[in-house]
Amino acid sequence: MTRLTSKSLGAAAAALICAAVVGCDPSSPDAGISAPSATSSASSKQAAPTTTTGTADPAADYSRLLLTAADISDEEDTFTVQSTNPGPAGLPGASALFVNQDDTRAISDTIVIYPDAETASRTLRDALPSIGSVVKGASPRPAPVGTDGTLAVGTSPDDSTAATLLLFTQGPALVRLEFQSALGDATTDQFVITIGKMQEIALRTGLPSP
Repeated sequence: MTRLTSKSLGAAAAALICAAVVGCDPSSPDAGISAPSATSSASSKQAAPTTTTGTADPAADYSRLLLTAADISDEEDTFTVQSTNPGPAGLPGASALFVNQDDTRAISDTIVIYPDAETASRTLRDALPSIGSVVKGASPRPAPVGTDGTLAVGTSPDDSTAATLLLFTQGPALVRLEFQSALGDATTDQFVITIGKMQEIALRTGLPSP
């Protein structure tokens, strides 16, 4: 099985949290997590989410809502945390990058908390037209996870790895799970959906009720 090199894992870490919005710079460790626009037809200039209303709190520790390495490990792969970010792109939320014992699989789990569920859903929908620049050759399709669950399967932009992206919302949270592995060894849809539902449950039980 092809090993993911340190260089490819570093690139994956940036790509995994890149929402492919206008101005996204994959070289930045906090690149591209989309802040919501005022309306879906507004200018591509993004506005940071307000925290004066709703559940978003920039001072809150949302890392407790993320899945753990134990949650995603199974009899085939044992994952460990390679890196974490308590505020992806400076927004309320958290992210973590997990890598298996052979450096052949990587899973990125990113949560961004918006002021309300409507803003989270709108942000997800606005990102869908650009999903192909994150997962090459993808044909997004509905996924039975959360609200607006969307699954895209293809390769990384440089064709170096297999890539699967799962997006969904749970209340004010927008979740972005990306799975990278060697070409020809793509993560199964069943595993992706299982991990997504685990993250959905963690958010449903961990976020305060509106």
